[in-house]
Amino acid sequence: MTNKCNEQSCTAPEKNVQFYELEKVRFIIKDATGLDVAYAYDDLVFSEHGVFIIQFDKTNANAITCWFNKECVDKERHSFFKSLTTTAILNNMKIVYKGKYEMTQKENSEEISLKFIPALKYDHPLED
Repeated sequence: MTNKCNEQSCTAPEKNVQFYELEKVRFIIKDATGLDVAYAYDDLVFSEHGVFIIQFDKTNANAITCWFNKECVDKERHSFFKSLTTTAILNNMKIVYKGKYEMTQKENSEEISLKFIPALKYDHPLED
């Protein structure tokens, strides 16, 4: 991709840039769980202590999905998700439980690897 320029102006190559409501999601996380955002990258927002990851929905600006660390205790996962759901609704957003994730550090590297494990129907935290 190259820039198109003439004597008076320059245009950048066309690329879909996605903007997400990071501040709104940060508020939802903090209000619902007391946790801060530890890191945000692309469409992923990592909670403090890696308890869960929020993922923005690329097709709906008012929808987010949630992945919990596979090491999170079920009782805490259920409690956190219930609070996240309530706070998201109060802030005109919808949150969907997607499953669990596993984070590992790549050998001899500072890079991490994420493995997402989709939820089974009976694994939904609000359907006990």
